[in-house]
Amino acid sequence: MLKKSEVRILTILCMVLGFLLTLSYQTAAEKNNKAEEGQALWEEDRLRNSVLEEQEQNKELEEEWRSLQGEVREMEEEIAGEEVSSFNLVEDLERLRMLTGEVPVKGPGIEVTLDDHTYVPDGSNPNDYIVHERHIQEVVDELMLADAEAISINGFRITRNSYIQCIGPVIKVDSSTSAAPFVIQAVGDPEQLEAALELSGGVKDKLVNENVEVRTQKQNQVMMEAVVGESE
Repeated sequence: MLKKSEVRILTILCMVLGFLLTLSYQTAAEKNNKAEEGQALWEEDRLRNSVLEEQEQNKELEEEWRSLQGEVREMEEEIAGEEVSSFNLVEDLERLRMLTGEVPVKGPGIEVTLDDHTYVPDGSNPNDYIVHERHIQEVVDELMLADAEAISINGFRITRNSYIQCIGPVIKVDSSTSAAPFVIQAVGDPEQLEAALELSGGVKDKLVNENVEVRTQKQNQVMMEAVVGESE
């Protein structure tokens, strides 16, 4: 049987051993916790750096996308400009061909009739009361300025080489001779053509003041044939 002193010593040794075991366990747990905390911090830093790298890449890609958008927009504008330019060129060429009589033309327009004055006062010069080539030319010029697509005089189509000549009481348009009344037809916007002629103090007023009878009438459909041989 153990003595009291031996029991006491054994108890003390057990307590010391228990304390040492507890201390050892706590130390190991603290080391493990610190290791886990370190691992978590490292993982957090890695994820943060990864997110920052992706954000930087996204920023670069966004800038590149905007740059490409700008290039595409410039190309679209350039192509659109070329298309508009080509369209305008074709439109201008077609209008020129109409004006020169190379192609037949039909469409709405206007009819202007110039006639000699019906009354010549006694003692007056009859030449002051008839239509002259300059009167016809003034009407033709005004219609062209008002964007007429094609013009004819008494059914004879005006071309780039046309000339109007007064021969006594008749007018010669190119090789065709005709007398008053002179019917000038033009294909184009009827409202615009009529407005150009009837401006206050314009061509119509001037011709009336020079004793020329002037009648204008808008037409729903005016047809003109091409001039044979004009395109050669």
